[in-house]
Amino acid sequence: MSMRSVFDGMMGRALPLLAILVVPGMVARAQGAPPSADSVPQPAPLPTDAAPLSAQNGTQPLTLGDAIRIAAHRSAGAQNAQLRATEANAELLQQRSALFPTLNATGTQGARTLNSASFGITFPSVPGQPPLFDPNGQVIGPVKNIDYRGSFEQQIFNLGALERFRSYRTLAHSASTDATTAEQQAGSAAALAYIQALRANDDFRARSEDSVLAADLFNIAQNQLQAGVGIALDVTRAQAQLAGIRAQLIASRNTRDRTLLSLLRALNLPLSTTVALRDSLGSEDLRGLATDEATAVQHALTDRPDLRAAEERIMAARQAVSATRAERLPSLGFVGDDGVNGIKYNRLLNTYTYGLQITVPIFDGFRREGRIQQEQAQLHEAEVQERDLRDQATVDVRTALLDLNSAKEQVAATREQLQLTEQQISQARDRFRAGVAGNADVITAQLSLTSARTAVIDALTNYQNARVALARAQGAITTLP
Repeated sequence: MSMRSVFDGMMGRALPLLAILVVPGMVARAQGAPPSADSVPQPAPLPTDAAPLSAQNGTQPLTLGDAIRIAAHRSAGAQNAQLRATEANAELLQQRSALFPTLNATGTQGARTLNSASFGITFPSVPGQPPLFDPNGQVIGPVKNIDYRGSFEQQIFNLGALERFRSYRTLAHSASTDATTAEQQAGSAAALAYIQALRANDDFRARSEDSVLAADLFNIAQNQLQAGVGIALDVTRAQAQLAGIRAQLIASRNTRDRTLLSLLRALNLPLSTTVALRDSLGSEDLRGLATDEATAVQHALTDRPDLRAAEERIMAARQAVSATRAERLPSLGFVGDDGVNGIKYNRLLNTYTYGLQITVPIFDGFRREGRIQQEQAQLHEAEVQERDLRDQATVDVRTALLDLNSAKEQVAATREQLQLTEQQISQARDRFRAGVAGNADVITAQLSLTSARTAVIDALTNYQNARVALARAQGAITTLP
């Protein structure tokens, strides 16, 4: 018999059997090079790079939404979460294998020897003839054997394996949702880094404007002293104020450059990347965000991926308990093998075995009961975590709305304060320029102006942080423009 005919015979019997089985299938630098130490005003004009960020040759524009979405895909945390989701899907594939047929092929060719005494049988002897085998045992063989065989096994009914597969499938969905949560967390971190970069740039611009004003006051004091209508004390005061503003400008420039590096790090971009920040701290774009408390809370409870993942973990834990309980039920499977064997290749005979196999669990030393208790505890733990997350989501939304409304009011109040301090310093400078007063009032007004400018920047920063927090609380951080 040829090997091809043997193989055809095996497949002719195996394929019809398999056909009847039911197989379950379920960016940054925001502008050009920072000013050198020589460019810090001495009494000198504003440094050239103190202007607002703008696109330059080779500079890529970057909005807040762009930064969020870049970080959601490029950050290490988001990538690791995606890899964990891939691992969960691979584990699901392993669990699904229990529902598919198991096919194996083996081939052996060899020989073996036996000890006749190991048969446990006393062979009668013929009178007048020596015994067939030595009573004390003798080696029989070697007996040659050739065997080529294919075997397969398929579960027809195994509720425990099916429920276990469903549990792992839910866990795989949960891992994918966790990846979305990681993306939103990375996007939130990038958004905060972007806002800090905007704040640092506005602060540098404000300190630069302060330096221009200080230099102007210094020039007025010098001119008045040279004209004989001023005093040296005014010049000294103005020079001291200019030196203080210069120190603030240097520190602000360093902070600006550091926040740009932090932003690139949050985006997981090369530190040599040059970007231009396109948004401003004054933006009040709330598109896609609910500002009514009840609606915002409802969006959070529905759309937040961490809540969806917690709900999926609860479902997976319940399915795991059901799977372990289902292991108490009998399982039914189909087993079979088909092949040829013999002592010579020209005399191989076809042999096969097939049948239905039922397995009835009887006693496993209470191992299954222990697993059920463990899985029930894990289920209760998942339920506690889900309840805590729902409460936290509500708190996050309400806190973000409170911060948003408070910051909006603070912006209005600080802008009014800034307007008044600008009037104050204008009036004091006019009096000083006219020579009817010294520059002490001007210096005091300038200090108030510096504080007012910083207060406006802080209020705008708080507003933007609250906007990002509200989007994060509602699970909509990646939809910000």
